[in-house]
Amino acid sequence: MLRLSVIAICLAGVASAECPPAPDIIDAETELLGQVQAAGNELQARPYSLGLWELWTTAPDEAAQALLDRGMNARASWNFVEATDAFDRLVAYCPDYAEGYNQRAFVNFLSEDYEAALVDLDRAIALSPRHVGAISGKGLTLIGLDRIKEGQDVLREAVKLNPWLSERHLIPEEQGEEL
Repeated sequence: MLRLSVIAICLAGVASAECPPAPDIIDAETELLGQVQAAGNELQARPYSLGLWELWTTAPDEAAQALLDRGMNARASWNFVEATDAFDRLVAYCPDYAEGYNQRAFVNFLSEDYEAALVDLDRAIALSPRHVGAISGKGLTLIGLDRIKEGQDVLREAVKLNPWLSERHLIPEEQGEEL
């Protein structure tokens, strides 16, 4: 009950507050990307991949975190209306926080609204150019739009950052190219 009260207070303040800058994750992201690239297999890479997600899902303040958590929990429960509402509020409050766009794109992807997902993914990538989740999400979205080659090319970019992505299996090996 206390948690719900804290969330309600945080969400009430969102309407009148200004979002602080997103946390500076560049150094930590660089280190984790280096570790995931140096990993010998998918199992070794997993903790570093999870570390990247921890960085990306650390919101700028408590109010933004409450919205992100609310949206992610709703999405996990397939409540796309509530998830979209939370992510809409998050991107309105924190327009420079990439994960709000990435998560809203994921909801749109799951809803098969690929065009809307693509717009949000492009914004997330513009804000966080090494966001492997957003890049791979864009590749999958392009594939969903039947833009197969373009989607596979984008997935190649994601795999360059994290060679252990499960999506790597969607990329055909080109003659003379190793992934």
